[in-house]
Amino acid sequence: MVGARRIDLNADVGEGFGSWTVGHDEALIPLVTSANIACGFHAGDPLVMTRTVELARRSGVAVGAHPGYPDLAGFGRRDLDMAPDELEAAIVYQLGALAGIARTTGVELQHVKLHGALYNRAAVDARLAAIAAGAVRRFSRELILVGLAGSAMLTAGAEAGLRVAAEAFADRAYEPDGSLRARRRPDALLRDPKVIARRAVEIARDGRVDSADGTVVELRADTICVHGDTPNASELAAAVRAALEEAGIRVLALGANG
Repeated sequence: MVGARRIDLNADVGEGFGSWTVGHDEALIPLVTSANIACGFHAGDPLVMTRTVELARRSGVAVGAHPGYPDLAGFGRRDLDMAPDELEAAIVYQLGALAGIARTTGVELQHVKLHGALYNRAAVDARLAAIAAGAVRRFSRELILVGLAGSAMLTAGAEAGLRVAAEAFADRAYEPDGSLRARRRPDALLRDPKVIARRAVEIARDGRVDSADGTVVELRADTICVHGDTPNASELAAAVRAALEEAGIRVLALGANG
């Protein structure tokens, strides 16, 4: 809500695969309160998932699943035309994989946040959003479903009886309608820590963010994302967290009391 004095800070992590390393999770994860861990379809593998869960556990960071399209080559950022039952099964499969690994370390999943093209499509496609929300509910009604603020994903999650959390992005450019600027645009991803930190405070404290053309987008956010695959992600997360705390905003995981 506008004027909120608490916010969750999340990051997409565990996005390496085999011998490929993406991001600097060791530096980033201790700076956030919720970790969205890739589940093996767009990135991640059993060992990467295990190590990332263990890192989150040691850091006291809540663990969530980050399922995407089965698209390793495209990092889950290409839209796929999947049949409803195929998509539902793919999401449930990924949740089960991460939940199983997490439980071996004594960790339960807190939330689910879709990845990449699946996330973006579910934000505007009510039918696909309902399929995704149904998959999460089928797996567990206790999970918090994270979706873009003001999106079809949040509506579908609420209609499915799930707790939902509205997400905003301090490091992404917005369009005037509240959607995210397409990643193919060169200005889609912001990189200046001072700019991103200022935007995070405006989102959490004022319920607003400036779009790419200067139009003010009104939004309500429960969580703010810093992308783990940005080269200076840990620097950005540190700047955001410091700015939020300096503004008197408590940075707490979605399920935390306080």
